[in-house]
Amino acid sequence: MHTPEDSSLGRSVHYPAHYDPALLFPIARAAARGELGMPPGPLPFQGLDRWQAYELGWLDTRGKPCVATATLAVPCDSPQLVESKSLKLYLNSLNGERFAHAHAVRERIAADLSQCAGAAVRVDFGLPPPSDDRGWQCIDGIEVDIDTHGPPDAGLLRVDAGQGGSQRLLTHLLKSNCPVTGQPDWASLRIQCEGPLLDPAALLRYVASYRDHAGFHEHCVERIFTDLMARCSPRSLCVEARYTRRGGLDINPWRATPGHPPPAAGRDSRQ
Repeated sequence: MHTPEDSSLGRSVHYPAHYDPALLFPIARAAARGELGMPPGPLPFQGLDRWQAYELGWLDTRGKPCVATATLAVPCDSPQLVESKSLKLYLNSLNGERFAHAHAVRERIAADLSQCAGAAVRVDFGLPPPSDDRGWQCIDGIEVDIDTHGPPDAGLLRVDAGQGGSQRLLTHLLKSNCPVTGQPDWASLRIQCEGPLLDPAALLRYVASYRDHAGFHEHCVERIFTDLMARCSPRSLCVEARYTRRGGLDINPWRATPGHPPPAAGRDSRQ
């Protein structure tokens, strides 16, 4: 069984000189979901992990370099997630590979990532447009005392029992740490929900409780979704985190209650 400690994270590795799909490192999702109390079987959410790749290159049949950007979508019901450093190394291994056309590059990446994740991965060239945050309530300016920076504490969440409606809350203050290297991971968090109104100050305290938490991006978003569902009982919920770029890649996991329309893909200013 693959574990994060077996991956290339935190290790010195040679820059790949040749195309090598074996560089991709899968990590089973089941263990982290078991820690959240999710039994095997249907998931309580829908969603995907949207990767944005800014450093992609290959050679054409004459040896001329080609470059592109790409958006990769890994479904959340895939049995494995793709470890980030392995994805970076894999994409770099394409730099010296010759392809007849760009479509062949896209098909090769999609096939290799699908094999690693255990489900169909969609690959598109290009990136989504910059985000428009109009209509979102940014909670970062709330004056609040915070003395809990880890571990994540769902008990900090509060709702207004006498009020209901819809909310679109945004914070740029989500931070967690890589569970292998300890390096910080920074993200903007968007929460869209209907039902009892979330207390924004309580939500800010809850988000701050991830500051010293060690967890992969995808697992953090699933924990946030699970905690909000358990503590706040929304009728519908959508949670999206947009993490800042590392090694030419950023990841944007989102999870939502079944039937919730997916959020429009976008890029934050820090990405």
